[in-house]
Amino acid sequence: MAHEVDALEHERESWKPSSGLAVVVSDPVRNPELPPHRERMTDKDPAAMTRAVRTIYTLFYLSVAGSIWAIAAYMLFPIESGQIVDIRANNLFIGLGIALALLAIGIAAIHWSKAVMPDKEHVEDRHATRGRDETRAAAIEVFEVANEESGFGRRTMVRNSLIAALVASVAPAVVLFRGLAPFSTPTNPIAGDPVALLSHTMWEPGMRLAHDPTGEPIRAADVTIGSAVHVIPQPLAGLSHEDGYLEEKAKAIVLLMRLQPEDLIEPADRADWSYDGIVAYSKVCTHVGCPVALYEQLTHHLLCPCHQSQFDVTDQAKVIFGPAARPLPQLPITVDADGYLVARSDFTEPVGPSFWERH
Repeated sequence: MAHEVDALEHERESWKPSSGLAVVVSDPVRNPELPPHRERMTDKDPAAMTRAVRTIYTLFYLSVAGSIWAIAAYMLFPIESGQIVDIRANNLFIGLGIALALLAIGIAAIHWSKAVMPDKEHVEDRHATRGRDETRAAAIEVFEVANEESGFGRRTMVRNSLIAALVASVAPAVVLFRGLAPFSTPTNPIAGDPVALLSHTMWEPGMRLAHDPTGEPIRAADVTIGSAVHVIPQPLAGLSHEDGYLEEKAKAIVLLMRLQPEDLIEPADRADWSYDGIVAYSKVCTHVGCPVALYEQLTHHLLCPCHQSQFDVTDQAKVIFGPAARPLPQLPITVDADGYLVARSDFTEPVGPSFWERH
């Protein structure tokens, strides 16, 4: 008995920490293991599995219908008509069709993975991967097992409806490419020629420059040094959307700036294209057609916000940075008898992206 008391006393003394801190000894953390597998209704009830499979391929076929509707809407509501009702309906119904097509594919794929594919948990120990024949054979076996478990090769209705939905979902995008440029017609032979369409704008000799969008004409005396004014041809303000307002504006928009006349670098053949330091350049970037509307007053640089092309206003809007391939087209200007700024002529080169001119 005395021996046991001495042993306990010795053990008590051995656990006294020298720093005065308590020491706690516990067992190592045990692996909680995976929770018990809970079967889904589709695992227990064949009828529920049948309903899930039917829902999946129904959603895939609904996606096909959405894609077909998007194509039909493109034809039923032609945006080329110029009618604002057709433009709105075109955007609305094509968007709804594409949204339905993609949403149905997503919902069906999620339902497939949650209700039909096996959801049993598997534990696989890590090991070094090797390029041996045995490893390759095992990889092939994994794909075969995955195919069998997913039912992709066995459930033909689900597989075929998925393939049909994916193929059909691309069709609206292919059809929409048709609208990138209208086709030529007997009454409008240049409709399908982008170079011809962009070579001429609404500007004519003597046409007044006006504020965008009010159409108020601009006096040269009202343009201050360092200012930048958004400009349209004055007659454009009176056009309606049905008369091609947006199409004409997209080509004819101009940015007007005033600098000190001595800051301008002008060749002899362009000496009369400006007026007392006032210059006008197309707002349509020569890269991909974004609006160039950011003017740095101190550096006299124009910046395109889309891809950061920069143009030097003092030197014929030449490209000094970015992907643009050529300078902005300059609109020749002067003043009329009343002091209003007017165009000398149309642009002398096509406006917009340079790739239209490439053959």
